Amino acid sequence: MQQVMRQKSGYWPHFLALGYALGGFALGLWLITRAPGWPTLPGMLLLAHAMVIGAYLVHECAHNTIFLNNRYNAWLGELLDWLVGSAYGSYEGIRHKHFRHHVDRADVVAFDYRPMLERHPVLLRLVQALEWAYIPAVDLLMHSLVLILPFRLESRRSRRGRVIAVLFTRILFFAWLGWVSPWALLWYGVAYMLFLHVMRFMDVHQHTYEVFETLEGERGVEAEQFDRSYENHNTYSNLISLKHPWMNLFTLNFGYHNAHHVRPTAPWYALPRLHREQFGDDRSQILFVSNLLRSYHRYRVARVLNADPANMDVGNGRDFIGVVGVSFLTAH
Repeated sequence: MQQVMRQKSGYWPHFLALGYALGGFALGLWLITRAPGWPTLPGMLLLAHAMVIGAYLVHECAHNTIFLNNRYNAWLGELLDWLVGSAYGSYEGIRHKHFRHHVDRADVVAFDYRPMLERHPVLLRLVQALEWAYIPAVDLLMHSLVLILPFRLESRRSRRGRVIAVLFTRILFFAWLGWVSPWALLWYGVAYMLFLHVMRFMDVHQHTYEVFETLEGERGVEAEQFDRSYENHNTYSNLISLKHPWMNLFTLNFGYHNAHHVRPTAPWYALPRLHREQFGDDRSQILFVSNLLRSYHRYRVARVLNADPANMDVGNGRDFIGVVGVSFLTAH
């Protein structure tokens, strides 16, 4: 088995992470079907966290850090996409969007949702009200558009078959879950909302990049102005703890984001060491989660229409609004 891994040292780290994601998902589902009863709460939390780890393993697959053969990375990425509810869009689409993010040193999207919301004030107020109530409406909107746009845009017509096929499997899955326990549908929904919150919490504070609507076109000349210095200065490592690195495993070391951008092919378990090698005691680009929680709560409504200017001073992160709608799990 070690002969098919990208790095020999990655066998056990990847095996344990994947085992946790798949096993945690299965065990979490079983626990939430025990409702009503005490196992439902730990089951919901385990299910949410298993999806978090699964999503970051999709990120690893996109960078081909797990298997030596890229086809195996793609197969695993497709499987995990279904587990985290992102299979309506193709794995290659997700991979392409994320690579443009690295190459262009920008948040590259097919369209910016903000002007759309500004043109529809009723929808904007609804989204803001839901965000105030801690329902990640922007993320739900972006994920929903992956299903809707292939039936509205002729340019995405080829994606209709995939959407229908995946939707069929998801309906069967939820029908089975509801048949086993109707309460489980509610607990799954809560787990999914929590999963989206964790994913967006990590995303919104990692960059002060410009947003370009060039995903479905060629790389624009506007992106050529950004160099490695710009990339590092506008990238932040949102760490749970620097003193206790093991705590950052909660998000599979995704918080070591500057190190990831220095060497995107470095696997998740190598990022703490790479961070120390590259930045030493320099904390200028580190934002600690303890500070970011305040801003995540305080600006949850303002963040809906926010677009951070490049090179802004984010301070210690307590007044860092951040940007939503740029998740690597939505391929637009």
